[in-house]
Amino acid sequence: MHDMVKGSNVSLAALSENIDSVIVSLGWGSPTGEGDADVSVLLLDENGKVRSDADFYFYNNPVAADGSVQLLGKTPTADGNEDRISFDLTAVSPEVDRIVLAASRYEGARFGELDRVRLALADGGGEDLLNFAIDDADSVSAIIFGELYRRAEEWKFRAVGQGYDVGLAGLATDFGVDIDDDAAAEKPLDETEGDDQADPTTAEPATGAALAPAQASDPAPASASASASAGEPQPRETLAAVPSPRQPEDEGQPTKTAARPRTAKKKVTLPQAARKTLAENESWRAARLFPASALKSDRERETRATSVLLSVMAQVPEFGRRLTAAFGAPAGRMETFTEVTLPHGDTPRRPDGVIRVERAGKLWTALVETKTNGSALKDEQVQAYMDIAARRGYEAVITLSNDVALEGSPLVEVKIDKRRKHKVALWHLSWAEVAHQAQLLIRHEGVGNAAHAWLLQELLHYLRHENSGCHGFQNMGPAWVPVRNGIDDETLCQGDPRALEVVESWERLIRQVCLRLGGELGQKVLPVQRTRRGTDPKALRGRLADQLCLDGRLQSELRIEGTPGVLAISADLRTGRLRISIEIPAPEQGYPLSWAKRLVRRLAEAPADLHVETLVEGETTGPRGTLERLRPEPADMLPKEPASQITGFRLSLLKSMGSTRGNAESGFIRSVDDAVNRFYTGVVVHLDGTTSRRAPSKDTATTA
Repeated sequence: MHDMVKGSNVSLAALSENIDSVIVSLGWGSPTGEGDADVSVLLLDENGKVRSDADFYFYNNPVAADGSVQLLGKTPTADGNEDRISFDLTAVSPEVDRIVLAASRYEGARFGELDRVRLALADGGGEDLLNFAIDDADSVSAIIFGELYRRAEEWKFRAVGQGYDVGLAGLATDFGVDIDDDAAAEKPLDETEGDDQADPTTAEPATGAALAPAQASDPAPASASASASAGEPQPRETLAAVPSPRQPEDEGQPTKTAARPRTAKKKVTLPQAARKTLAENESWRAARLFPASALKSDRERETRATSVLLSVMAQVPEFGRRLTAAFGAPAGRMETFTEVTLPHGDTPRRPDGVIRVERAGKLWTALVETKTNGSALKDEQVQAYMDIAARRGYEAVITLSNDVALEGSPLVEVKIDKRRKHKVALWHLSWAEVAHQAQLLIRHEGVGNAAHAWLLQELLHYLRHENSGCHGFQNMGPAWVPVRNGIDDETLCQGDPRALEVVESWERLIRQVCLRLGGELGQKVLPVQRTRRGTDPKALRGRLADQLCLDGRLQSELRIEGTPGVLAISADLRTGRLRISIEIPAPEQGYPLSWAKRLVRRLAEAPADLHVETLVEGETTGPRGTLERLRPEPADMLPKEPASQITGFRLSLLKSMGSTRGNAESGFIRSVDDAVNRFYTGVVVHLDGTTSRRAPSKDTATTA
């Protein structure tokens, strides 16, 4: 990997031959696990300005209509978060001279509060090409990490590292974006309930992977809006690569008529209520596009699931692009295929599916290997597909199963022949991630038309059907029972590999809980990693496994966007109890008794068995009690010493955890998911600082 320093530049072609598409990652860590930032991209012409406001890509405008830019969202790392951006450099307009890569913090936060602020760039095959660490972020609220620019039809990268003191709005204004500061114009997005509005009879037959309903027209790009204030930018330092602030427009120039971008994050609304059914009674079942009840074997489930998914990907461009952009695929015409036979020595191979994308006369191809239920991916099978892809010049192999990939722990072991000039990337996708992306689109972000929404809803219904085999991670593994027994009888020793297996399964479960809850809320839900920067993920899991052997607990933390604190999850394998809790800070103004009364009023609809503990500075424990006992006497929450300083309150719910390793009614996985759901809907939605009051629906209360 090529290490960059501030001001240096490098030709991408000198680092890789596969640079038609690249993925840029902007990352940072936080000592508290709570720090975060938002990425943005600006396409600039030869004058150093955007051609129009549409050249500004950020959380309210994440995808370019031509597919040249797509913000892929956040991925948790060992010490923080990483935001990835996909670029199809072949689709970038010739009028674009430079692409600026930036990030900004919000609500007065500064980059100096974060660790390991860095940029990485990978080629279309997923191979890391360069790295740029920014060590002097200090007090700035926005940073230009770097820029991609053209020189004689060649793309290069320059490490910039310039800071600004005015955040996202000021940064955008500096490059010619006309920011709208009218907060009153903010409106919630209208969402589509596909069943009531779709008219599949107007469509054309699909090609490629089998699909019964029709192909709807391509969607028009959706515009998103919000509001914020823009100020004059105050650059911390001056580099030749960064233009000076925008000059006032001439009076004779026509004013812009298009809607201006607004930098506050867009709001979402509840889906429209479904119409009353025409069925006579509950025994009548609605006809479904993708029936799952007749499936009898794992092979049938794999075949049906592959065809269903690939069909919808090809017919709903927003959905197909969202799943493949993270794998380096370009934006273009997509076709999908199943049951394809490819030569491989004496025995031809038949991958479950093939995805092919055409852009500017070039083809991007990925082989797909699918598993459902508890079937595991096989090393030799994936290795064969990697070899076939390398020989045929394909770009990727995508594995798809109920398992969740972990950083530093590949699901399959394959050998890469470094003598081959053509490189093939190996990617993994979980069924939980597929359901998550479909839910985000149809419930929160919207798709191009009602037919697309209907198709995605049918896909989501299929994935959640008990017979589809696509339920996501649903088994804690064979080590679960021996580890629980070893903790009960105190025979589990540090270094036992079975404890490490349970820790890895726990991490997979927590990631899936984040996907389910985030998809339901339309908000970011990410695991919190409280580790030192540069910590090896495998070493961290080893320490957690040793800790499990000592105290018998599995613990994790989640950050839900818009909530006042971190959600802590603890599973005590000794007592068989789950504890879900959140710590909320004490108000900055007012009196302690007023705080206590106000909190009790806020929690009027919370469960009576909610535990409330007062956090007192310098003391390990403070007054505590159940909400049922504290409701008539909120003063019992106050410490006996009047001089004691209250720092906050801890709210907790306890629940018996499932004993079996699976996802059945008595299973551990089901109990964790239900506990998180009950705590969020019963407690968190009533607290100050919660941006959404959406409660997960009953049909999605179990792990998807």
